[in-house]
Amino acid sequence: MVTLTRIYTRGGDAGQTSLSDGSRVSKQHLRVAAYGTVDETNGIVGVARQHTQGEADAMLSRIQNDLFDLGADLCTPEEGRKAEGALRIVDAQVERLEHEIDSMNVELQPLTSFILPGGTAASAYLHLARTVARRAERLMCELAEGDQVNPAAIRYINRLSDHLFVLARWENEKGVRDVLWVPGANR
Repeated sequence: MVTLTRIYTRGGDAGQTSLSDGSRVSKQHLRVAAYGTVDETNGIVGVARQHTQGEADAMLSRIQNDLFDLGADLCTPEEGRKAEGALRIVDAQVERLEHEIDSMNVELQPLTSFILPGGTAASAYLHLARTVARRAERLMCELAEGDQVNPAAIRYINRLSDHLFVLARWENEKGVRDVLWVPGANR
């Protein structure tokens, strides 16, 4: 568990930050951008939760906790001095997302077009969270080109964007209120 007695440390005033293993990197480092974008996703999920209830809210609560796990995973380099025993995303978290996607998808109307973000407020925010999760995924994949990244972490963020898409449809009265793209509608 983390105990915070002071919020500001002044340690980042020169443009660097500490990773969980104590190493210092630039605040523009790809690793920092990746876990920062995961944190941004978590913030948007928190806003979406203001418009959800029941099972949808329970799923998002689990996702928010997972996103902190994912941030901790990314903040701890796999080759760093604290890598052994570090908190890592595991396949069971990915599998839970897949199970939830499958359970929701059974209840949805089939897609007949691409979906525009909208419908209910919850759905719109979930689509926003999905797009930011995709950006986090791109950053994580770019990071993985030069550094070791937990493969389960990449699978998790990939599956999360799918989950958020399906949940956005589910929150649109199981697809009834989906806003469909009409190609060339405004020509």
